[in-house]
Amino acid sequence: MADLRKIIIDGQEIEVEAAMTLIQACEQVGVEVPRFCYHERLSIAGNCRMCLVEVQPGPPKPAASCAMQVRDMRPFPDGSPPQVKTNSPMVKKAREGVMEFLLINHPLDCPICDQGGECDLQDQAMAYGVDFSRYREPKRATEDLDLGPLVETHMTRCISCTRCVRFTTEVAGLHVMGQTGRGEDAEITSYLGETLNSNLQGNIIDLCPVGALVSKPYAFTARPWELTKTETIDVMDALGSNIRVDTKGREVMRILPRNHDGVNEEWISDKTRFVWDGLRRQRLDKPYIRENGRLRPASWPEALAAAAGAIKGAKKLAGLVGDLAPVEAVFALKMLVEGQGGVVECRTDGAMLPAGNRSAYVGTARIEDIDHAKHITLIGTDPGVEAPVLGARIRKAWLKGAEIVHVGQPAALTFGAEQLGARNKFLARLLAEAAPREGALVIVGQGALRGENGAGVLSLAMQVAEKQGAGLLVLHTAAGRVGAMDVDATCEGGVTAALEGADVVYNLGADEIEIAPGAFVVYQGSHGDRGAHRADVILPGAAWTEEQGLFVNTEGRPQLALRAGFAPGEAKENWAILRALSGELGAALPFDSLAQLRQALVKAVPHLARIDEVPENAWQPMPEAEIGAGQVGAAISDFYLTNPVARASELMAELSALARARRPETVAAE
Repeated sequence: MADLRKIIIDGQEIEVEAAMTLIQACEQVGVEVPRFCYHERLSIAGNCRMCLVEVQPGPPKPAASCAMQVRDMRPFPDGSPPQVKTNSPMVKKAREGVMEFLLINHPLDCPICDQGGECDLQDQAMAYGVDFSRYREPKRATEDLDLGPLVETHMTRCISCTRCVRFTTEVAGLHVMGQTGRGEDAEITSYLGETLNSNLQGNIIDLCPVGALVSKPYAFTARPWELTKTETIDVMDALGSNIRVDTKGREVMRILPRNHDGVNEEWISDKTRFVWDGLRRQRLDKPYIRENGRLRPASWPEALAAAAGAIKGAKKLAGLVGDLAPVEAVFALKMLVEGQGGVVECRTDGAMLPAGNRSAYVGTARIEDIDHAKHITLIGTDPGVEAPVLGARIRKAWLKGAEIVHVGQPAALTFGAEQLGARNKFLARLLAEAAPREGALVIVGQGALRGENGAGVLSLAMQVAEKQGAGLLVLHTAAGRVGAMDVDATCEGGVTAALEGADVVYNLGADEIEIAPGAFVVYQGSHGDRGAHRADVILPGAAWTEEQGLFVNTEGRPQLALRAGFAPGEAKENWAILRALSGELGAALPFDSLAQLRQALVKAVPHLARIDEVPENAWQPMPEAEIGAGQVGAAISDFYLTNPVARASELMAELSALARARRPETVAAE
């Protein structure tokens, strides 16, 4: 039973939990208290003193509302509830004093500072600043840090709120930042001048309340009020992080996180945040046809006629679904290819995911179940690389005391785990030792599900989950995979069977697969990647920021990605290309708009209508299968180069090279 206490905030009486801090209690009644160091997802530092409030009864001095709990307050002698005043003369004077101190050394950088227009210090200075300074001493200056190619530092602007230190230490699991010195010599620095080595480091840019930490790639390119903001979904991993895409004209200028407690809290990975320069380069902006071994530009009618002619003459037609394809495009491709007597396959990496069994290819757990887990079993996954934000969530559970067991390739985890190894015998040991546990969770990665043992490993993981009474979460690496499985874009025997004997392949953005010579390939995608190099006809499609699309994340939650800009040149939306091609084939698909397509989609797969809800999946155990004597593989070899957008990005290439340089060299045994 929660311990509830009555308090009065600015004349409003409210009953709140005793463990709440005063700043949280004030938020409950809609009173905003200014703050610089307090952040609801980080530990309490209590060092900026901006959140001062007046507490009665109590000493005649203001109290820091972030560091004082409701249970610390005493009622009046007559028994009436204690009072908190957030706008009394004492509070206003105290906050003005704090602001004056903060601005003693803060430089007059506002006209050239990237934080201008969205700066907490600017906003609070408008409310509590004075129009002159009583200090005539020269301002202190400090040297800037080199934190790597992502985060630019201007440490003279730093107000020592320590948010960056707390984030890197607590959330990212990186112990390289801290504060040295005292008084005037105090400064935030990195240990021995090290750069940051984390896939989550970009989040400190959002956390910094001033312009001390800003985005290096975005620096000096735009002001916040020039940007058009679109709330959408990320596709760099299968987590489905909620993001905001900021565009200036046709160009994507930056990507920021949105808060969603059930998915990504308010963090995003560095690939998500900085991949936007890949949306500008290597783009397919007109159709192409291969003649005499060379690709030449073509018109849309010409390219569609060439594709339709090849499909009509096909003995066996195969459709491949790429990792970034929205559900609508996959559904349209399935209707088109199967209407022509062909087969469609989305498991292009060879993962043994069973069609039709949602409890096996999605699982039964939610991402937020990790928060309350007491025992987590990781099979064939490195969350810090496959879904860094999920990895941070597992770290949070570990810090609360969760036990973690890991079977798979050696991984640089940000949390303590019993790393058993990658051999399949350790999976058998997991099953033998499995027993009912409270708050158990099993997370299976794609590395475990690829190859001939994949079905056996998934079956074994489900048995472990069943014995432990645990939830199962299948961690995907491709944003479009779960949605494609939901519309059953699969064929018996997987991708090998689909391509075997196929003389025409319709490739919908599948760039992670080699198609053997001989087949005629129609490629539909946004970037000139591996798929386009192999193609005989190229139909330029939109990237995920350039069309409306539905994506189902790794826990089975359908989410809508909204259009932030328009595709370059003659590129068209993916579903529209397939609709036009079906008309050319003389077998027109039964929809003329995205709305009609979605109606047909929802009729076929009803749970896709429940946007932002996680449907419950009925448990269907898989048949037992032998797992042999092999070992569990790794799902991702290079975090920064997993899809065509990332491979087109110059920054991702630089980060990939830095990551390779950091790896310890393997030395042959003497």
